[in-house]
Amino acid sequence: ANGSVVTWGNADKGGNSSAVAPLLTEGVVQVCHTARAFAAIKANGSVVTWGCVRSGGDSSAVAPLLAEGVAQVCGNQFAFAAIKANGSVVTWGSAFSGGNSSVVARLLTEGVVQVCGTANAFAAIKANGSVVTWGYAGCGGDSSTVAPLLTEGVAQVCGNACAFAAIKANGSVVTWGSASHGGDSSAVAPLLTEGVAQVCGTAHAFAAIKANGSVVTWGDLVSGGDSSAVAPLLTEGVVQVCGTANAFAAIKANGSVVTWGSASHGGDSSAVAPLLAEGIVQVC
Repeated sequence: ANGSVVTWGNADKGGNSSAVAPLLTEGVVQVCHTARAFAAIKANGSVVTWGCVRSGGDSSAVAPLLAEGVAQVCGNQFAFAAIKANGSVVTWGSAFSGGNSSVVARLLTEGVVQVCGTANAFAAIKANGSVVTWGYAGCGGDSSTVAPLLTEGVAQVCGNACAFAAIKANGSVVTWGSASHGGDSSAVAPLLTEGVAQVCGTAHAFAAIKANGSVVTWGDLVSGGDSSAVAPLLTEGVVQVCGTANAFAAIKANGSVVTWGSASHGGDSSAVAPLLAEGIVQVC
């Protein structure tokens, strides 16, 4: 409640914050992370980082840009991207993973309203509905193949481990990145041209909820991209979908839950099926 931060765990991955302890005694309003580092936003709009230097724990190269005005920070596996109040973006951490955004810097000086990541890339939505991407090309950092579809009208972007899915204002979905992770949605393209309200990911697949309550899935079959085993249960009434690393769970309007994907990751809920038949309000 006093805005201080307490850390523990692997010292090299941010469990030891002693180097920045004086900066974490008060005023922290948000903390986010990469795989091996943390970034804290303070009430005054400054950012404090610690943990593995190569994974975003060292932000000294951009320190003057993080002294004030930061509104949001997003971390992927090894890099951070911060949105400032003026709509500009500041990046640091692994250059390979998007910590170096110099290639698209001129597009990130203003107007950015949201940033999300895959494991090694970032995507920024601008106020004009366009999308800017950078980082590892194979994980969504290169969106050139769908660039004409990302110049306007994008309302939301969701990233899994190595692909992005963008929902446009007209309810269509655009995907790019690793084909095997859902970057290629051609197999279900006719179902993604309109009516999509939400997209959720596992590490290797995506699930889209449509306005009519149906669900469309694609990507790695074992990781939830194949929902054929429960297809009759996903034709209507779905209100929320949540993903683990390799499985999905959907809550229906009647309070029941439907699961699919890797059995060992939660895709098989048969052992507790009677408890999931009604009354469920949230899944995480």
